[in-house]
Amino acid sequence: MKGILKIAFKLLVNDKSKFAALLIGITFAVFLMVQMTSIFAGVLKNASATVINIGAKIWVMDPAVTTVASSIPMPDYVLDAVRSIDGVKFAVPLFSGGATVKLRSGAYQAVTVLGLDDTSLFGRPELLEGQIEDVFAENGFIVVKDVEFQKLENPVIGTEFELNQHRGVIVGIAKVASNGLFGTPTLYTTYNRAIQYIPSARFTMSYVLVEPKTVQGVEVIKQSVTQMGYRAVTSDEFRDSISTYYKYKTGLGTNILFMTVISFVVGLSISGQTFYTFILENLDKFGALKAIGAKSHELIAMIVFQAGFTALTGYGLGVGLCALMIALAKLRLPNYASLITYSNLGVAFVMVLIIAVISSYIGVRKVLKIEPFDVFRG
Repeated sequence: MKGILKIAFKLLVNDKSKFAALLIGITFAVFLMVQMTSIFAGVLKNASATVINIGAKIWVMDPAVTTVASSIPMPDYVLDAVRSIDGVKFAVPLFSGGATVKLRSGAYQAVTVLGLDDTSLFGRPELLEGQIEDVFAENGFIVVKDVEFQKLENPVIGTEFELNQHRGVIVGIAKVASNGLFGTPTLYTTYNRAIQYIPSARFTMSYVLVEPKTVQGVEVIKQSVTQMGYRAVTSDEFRDSISTYYKYKTGLGTNILFMTVISFVVGLSISGQTFYTFILENLDKFGALKAIGAKSHELIAMIVFQAGFTALTGYGLGVGLCALMIALAKLRLPNYASLITYSNLGVAFVMVLIIAVISSYIGVRKVLKIEPFDVFRG
């Protein structure tokens, strides 16, 4: 069998034009599949940026909330009720809202403002510059230094701005684990300052952040909150809910799925057609092998090896090319939302295996039908 596979390898690589065409087809298909799914994964991660950055274990919210950006204000009594639930270690309010700030140059810029609990500052980001205590000073705000930072004209500590005719001062520069999705800079301040500066409806509390005493107490907390008419979810459940919303309730998931299927069809059509042509051009060689005693299962092994080797090589090249393109894109476009995950690689790998199986099937059918005397008679 080892000798048969060696012959199969030489037959495959000796025809350089056909081998290159096979590799290009599969590489291109894998590149598109991984690229499309990576963009989708990056968008989903950025859509949950606030959940990731705050780091709360349980989020209490209105049942109608679909994404972290579409918060529905809750009355203040919800916070007191949650604090009274058995199993709650502590619970704090979170304000999340949008605003427009006037910069030093006179330009206006949309921002996301997160108001943290005045007592604990739970969910505060890690500071690169400044002291966290300064956020309690008059007009104090912390700005996140991410890909949107320059939209605020690269502020430094002491930079002033205007928010709804209120003076704001940058007292700290922070970093976070995940960038936002909607291209707006993020400012942190205290809860009371946020609701004072930003006009809101009757209720002001966007979420209640809960720290349970034990892991076992999470279900008890969730059930108690449900009985109150609100919803409590863990951080992972909230992220899954956001992902589900973007997958099935927006056009994003459908478009990405459509592009992935197109990539698969392109790869299958190119590789299938090229591999079939390759088999036709080498029928005499397969017939000669059959005439000198090669068994059917050995010929099948040759074709499966050729299709599998080409598919796996194209898969590696496609993934490598996609990783290179994403790295180069992020160097030029820091807010480029693309993330290669194990799931993306797994989906692409399964599709490449399907391409290899179908290509092998096409070749096997043709080779098994050939008779040695037809080759020698020709």
